[in-house]
Amino acid sequence: MLISLAQWLQTLSPEAWSFLRVFQYLTFRAVMAAMTALLIGMIAGPYVIRRLTELKIGQPIREYGVQEHLAKRGTPTMGGALILLSIALSTLLWFDWNNRFVWVVLIVTLGFGAIGWVDDWRKVVDKNPEGMPSREKYFWQSLIGLLAAIYLAFNVSGTSSLGAFGLFYDWVASGFTQALPPQADLIVPFFKSVSYPLGVLGFIFFTYVVIVGASNAVNLTDGLDGLAIMPVVMVASALGVFAYVTGNAVFSRYLLLPYIPGAGELLIFCAAMAGAGLAFLWFNAYPAQVFMGDVGALALGGALGTIAVITRQEIVLAIMGGVFVLEALSVMAQVSWFKYTKHRYGQGRRILLMAPLHHHFEKSGWKETQVVVRFWIITMLLCLAGLSSLKLR
Repeated sequence: MLISLAQWLQTLSPEAWSFLRVFQYLTFRAVMAAMTALLIGMIAGPYVIRRLTELKIGQPIREYGVQEHLAKRGTPTMGGALILLSIALSTLLWFDWNNRFVWVVLIVTLGFGAIGWVDDWRKVVDKNPEGMPSREKYFWQSLIGLLAAIYLAFNVSGTSSLGAFGLFYDWVASGFTQALPPQADLIVPFFKSVSYPLGVLGFIFFTYVVIVGASNAVNLTDGLDGLAIMPVVMVASALGVFAYVTGNAVFSRYLLLPYIPGAGELLIFCAAMAGAGLAFLWFNAYPAQVFMGDVGALALGGALGTIAVITRQEIVLAIMGGVFVLEALSVMAQVSWFKYTKHRYGQGRRILLMAPLHHHFEKSGWKETQVVVRFWIITMLLCLAGLSSLKLR
């Protein structure tokens, strides 16, 4: 919005408003977006926490979980709404409203946030321990994920909206055999020219899996004070670098990445996510004053997955978000093994002391702060490994 205002003022008096040309620089607007989101979160944080406390929106704690966590019962939750508010306001202020990629990510983020809000509300306010039934939650996640995947299938090549409609028409006219442009291929990092065409249906399915999978992986990671939000900040910041490079014709050609016009504007969203995340960490650091809840975790994971798809860095996302991947795999392995052994031997057995993975380490004797900081360090190293794929080919 501010970039349009700056351009309008410059048309009125170019000399008087010449200093507003700085708004044309993507990097300047990204820094300002991060600072804006950080300030909004820091200023609004105490009020949001106070209101959640007054409304008695407190986190329920499972009796069979880690016993040290019982002291956290009643801590305000659904604080992810503060993150989404900061991201949305900051992004709307600083990005170019004509950019369709940012709108897609924003809609997906708020859509998943709405699902998390309903789930949290039913758990905390309606006192329904199940919250939103898993089938219902998965249905709405799948609906948003599929709609985003279908839209991106014909837009991720960087064509205009009219060009995207032409791609869709050609695909239908060809009997659903028309291939997507090379920009939509699955890129294998650390190799100069290794990529795999997915086809339209393959792209839609893969994109759906990435978006929904990332959303649930972040949600499973959000179990300790500060555990999920800092990795989200680091991964979002790294994806912002990929977005900037992918949206720049010179840098993308030099680094052998697909050039996707308009993708660079996602740097604004990534910067806002980082700023909002740091502001939330101020209140979520041990001992937490507020929890993120599903409203934040589902939304942030969906945002990361969508950005990775647009920048064609799905595999790099899995590398940088390795902590999220391991947390999700630990739950899948635990549940699968328990069901298998119960069917085979009549009694379920466990691989881990408790899932997700962070609870296993707590049960093993690690303190909560040790688990959190060590997972942060691992994420930092993984993000550096992901960023190194820009040049190591």
